[in-house]
Amino acid sequence: MQVNERGLKKLDVEFAGYLEGDRIGVFFKEFEVKFAAGHWCAGGFLDRFATVGYNPGLKSDIISQLKRIAAAGIEGVEFHENIFIDARRRKNPARIAEVKDALKEYRLVPTNMNTNLWTDPHWKFGGVTNPNRKVREEALEITIQGAEIARELGCTSVALWPGADGWDYNFEANYGVLLERFVQACIEINRRAKKLGLRFGIEAKMKEPREGHMIIPTTHCAVLVARKVNQACGGQNMGVAVDYGHEMMNGLEPAFNLYVAKEFGVPVVNFHVNSAKWRSNDEDRVAGTANLWQMVDFCYAALDTGYRGWFGEDQFTYRLDPVKAMSLSRELFANCLKKALLIWRERKALVAAQATGDAGRTLDVVKKMIY
Repeated sequence: MQVNERGLKKLDVEFAGYLEGDRIGVFFKEFEVKFAAGHWCAGGFLDRFATVGYNPGLKSDIISQLKRIAAAGIEGVEFHENIFIDARRRKNPARIAEVKDALKEYRLVPTNMNTNLWTDPHWKFGGVTNPNRKVREEALEITIQGAEIARELGCTSVALWPGADGWDYNFEANYGVLLERFVQACIEINRRAKKLGLRFGIEAKMKEPREGHMIIPTTHCAVLVARKVNQACGGQNMGVAVDYGHEMMNGLEPAFNLYVAKEFGVPVVNFHVNSAKWRSNDEDRVAGTANLWQMVDFCYAALDTGYRGWFGEDQFTYRLDPVKAMSLSRELFANCLKKALLIWRERKALVAAQATGDAGRTLDVVKKMIY
């Protein structure tokens, strides 16, 4: 994002009132907001309660998904590397070429490549921390191959969400061994990503699909791992990917963790925006439909910590039309960000109020911008 006085003045004129339609694109352009969606947000969706899916007639191939993302007015797209590999888990050049052509056709920008080490039952006992050394090595190869695919497509970052790495029961695993394996894998991935000119980030989540704990349950833990990896590799190439809903699952303040990352010198590589209730499951609902104060605070923290990357939708809106759901997330997020910018414009008054320690004074500063 980029903020200047000229743009802030437009909040009362060109961007006055509720933002919708074409004004959202103009608003994003003014403040250089880069907004994307994961290809999975475009459907179809299934879960253990509806194993045939909620929209069985909806085409779920990658080209159909890209077409729907473009129809929602979204600029960028995130991928999972497994859509670019064959049954032997090797790169599929034809699929890569097909997607590159579709990106041009629909004028979409490839942003981030995620590594899928959980869908295939091969990773049932974990990816890079699997108890079987051969499987761990395969997982590392897949992740590095994903980085190479990311480079071919034109992505700027690669991410690892370790969905199958963790445990379901106490005493199931030696936590120290798992953590050591994970850190060593991240060192190897980061070194390769750095050579490819890609930033590397890990995304935290407390649970699901692992039901005890995942290996990186909080952003605080992700920051520690990234810091250690960067010390081993040199530089600050590795960072964290912050998922708003995952922070809510943990009962944490999403905005606070952006300052944690900054304080310890760890970059935020990517954002996932969505909604989830406090201490709930990973709901992945439309962004901006839960606690308005927390979402606006999160957007303000992104401004205050100097975030310049992509905001990407990560949602599974089972019973909504996916184009409508993606469009709504984009729209509601834009209006939350606008509120944060209005508060940012009054940041001197906010900082002065915060310095008193009096919550009443801080609420007086922000209340009319939020409601």
